[in-house]
This record gives sequence, C-alpha cells and structure tokens, in this order.
Amino acid sequence: MSRLRRSIGPIIVIVAILTLGSGIYLRISSGTDDSESQPTAEGEAPETSASTGFNTTLAIPVSGAPVVQDTLVISVTAAAQAAAWRETQVLAQIGGQVTNLPVRENQTVRRGQLLLAVDTTDVALQVAQARAELASAEADYRERTLFDDQIEDAEIRAERDRVARAKSGVDRSAVIVQQRELDVARSRTRAPFGGRVADIKVVEGQMLRQGDEILTLVDISQIKVEVQVLESEVGFLREGGSAAISFAAFPDEIITGTIATINPIIDRTTRTSRVTVTVPNAAGRILPGMYARVSLEAQRFADRILVHKSAILERDNRTMLFVYEQDGRSGLAKWHYVTTGLENDSLIEIVENRDTDMLEPGQVVLTDGHYSLIHDAVVRVVSDVRAAGGRPQ
Repeated sequence: MSRLRRSIGPIIVIVAILTLGSGIYLRISSGTDDSESQPTAEGEAPETSASTGFNTTLAIPVSGAPVVQDTLVISVTAAAQAAAWRETQVLAQIGGQVTNLPVRENQTVRRGQLLLAVDTTDVALQVAQARAELASAEADYRERTLFDDQIEDAEIRAERDRVARAKSGVDRSAVIVQQRELDVARSRTRAPFGGRVADIKVVEGQMLRQGDEILTLVDISQIKVEVQVLESEVGFLREGGSAAISFAAFPDEIITGTIATINPIIDRTTRTSRVTVTVPNAAGRILPGMYARVSLEAQRFADRILVHKSAILERDNRTMLFVYEQDGRSGLAKWHYVTTGLENDSLIEIVENRDTDMLEPGQVVLTDGHYSLIHDAVVRVVSDVRAAGGRPQ
C-alpha cells in the first residue's frame, strides 16, 4: 500500500504542472487573437511591411535632352600650347650707351614706335668725318675732269670720268657717308610691328654691343595653336575647318578657332604633322604659353539621329536608354533597346535595326538620374538632379 502511494505522488505532480502550463498558453493565445481581430479605423490600411515602405508613386527627379537629327562632327583631339601670332627678339643694331628706354613690359606699342635709343656722339662724329672725306674726294674728282667737257669723243670722256672717280675715291666716300648716316638711324630702335613688349633685357645707362638682345615683341591680336596630329588622322582635316579649344586658364569656356595651315611633311620621329589653328584674341586674354586642349573638326556626317552619350546604358549586355513620356501630370521612363553607330565626345548616333527600337527627333531621352530606373518608373524632368534631391550619375 505504501509502495502504491509513493508511485501515485509523482504522477499527480506532473499532471498539475501540465494543467497549469496549458492554462497559461490558452490565455496568451486568446490575448493575441483579440488584438489581431480588432477592426481598423475606416479607410485606414493595415500596417504591414509593404505599406510602411517607400511610396512607389513618388516621381524620381531626372534630366533629359531631346533627340535631334543633325550633322555629327567627328573630331581629332590633341594637346597644344598657345603661341603669339608674331614674335621677335629685338636686337641692338649698333653698339653704344642706352640713353632712352621709353617702354615697359606688357606695354602695347604701334609699328614704328621708339623702343630704345643709344648715345649718338660717336656715330655723329663718324658721319662728319665721312662727309669731309667725301668733299675732299669730290674736289679731287673735279680737278681730274676739269677740262674733259672739251673732249669731243664721248667714249674717251666716259673712260676718263670712270678713271677719275676711281682714283679720287668719290664713290667709296659717298657709300661711307650713307653707312654712317644709317648708323645714326639705327641708334634709335623702333617697333617692327604693333604688339606688346616682353622680356626687357636692358636698362638705361647700360653699354650695348651690336647684336645684344634688347627685348621681345609679341603680337597677340591673334593666337596660333600648333597641334601635332597623327599621320593616320591628318588626312581628314582641311584648311578652313573649325576647332574647339579649351584653355586650362578658362576651363569652363570653349573658344572657336580656324584651321589655318596643315604642314604637308610628316615628322619621321613622331609620325605627326603640324596643324596650325588661329584664334581671335582682341581682348588679349589668351597669352602665349597657355596650355590648351584642341578638338579639330575632321569628318562630318549629315542627317544623323543623335542623342547625348550620357543617355546610353548597358543592361544585360545590351545597349538601352530611357525615353520620357508624359502621362497626365507626371511622366514615365520607357525602356528601349537601341543600336548605336558613330559617336564623338558628346553625341552618339542611333541607327535602325530590326531587333531594337528607333528614335524620332523631338523625343526626350533621360541623361541624368536614370541609372537605376525600371521600365515605367514615374519621373519628373528637372534641370539639376542633385538640387532636386535625386541621384546624379
């Protein structure tokens, strides 16, 4: 009997524990069901992960550009440096002490304007001496031919005149006078053309020798840019063609120039030809030595369907873009596979292909903020994607 009691006791304890656990579970389950079965307010959507996510109807800011039918210009691009249209080193034509230097660097001078003068005391004395020697020679000549006018034979008179001029030295003395007078004129150095003064090498009071460098004169009313073009590309260029030039000093400005000359000789070392481009520079903003990036017009292809290169994307190893279509108050991004053709630095051609879509002039393709779009995404076209809160590419 006592053994039976010992066996029944643990069983009663286990049953009690199970009963208590079942009651707690039923209460918890009942409370959960009650909370889930409570109705929501009228018109209010249940709170789910989908309803608390991003609003898929929000228009995404993008930028766009129209499809155009125009001439595609293929260019040759190269680096270069600006150079003055004309540049010369002005040298001393005679020796002497500098007495006048009336110009300063960057000063604009006209043709014939005085740049420098040297002391003329020595050359003036040389002129006086030469003139005196000429007068003596002329007197000797007249003495030798005093009665020659009485000689009837013209040939004899001519021969006596030639001999008299040679023995008297009158011709040689006349030349020396001209040389000395020229030295006086050369003591005053004048501008050979209009331009700007640069690199002055002398000061007033300095002694010069003939041939010493005085200064540099540059004409920058026009600028020339010399571009080295590969022999494989130079054949596409023509004189008179246009050139787009970007100077490092003005990075946000494109300046238009003209292809002036094309050197017909190919350099054997570099396999390039020198192409000279001229650029108007009336304001003098472009200075010789400025670094430039030059794009030379090489080939022209008329009546091509063109879009901005930034519109082109690659999806699944295929070329595509998004076309903007108006849909009521908003717009939609329509996915189109396309086939591309020729291109330059900014534009690319869209060509017909039966396996892809063709575009029409006037359609708007998306060019910024479109990288992660899907087909039929709701978009709005803005001028600045970043400012509008979008994601610029």
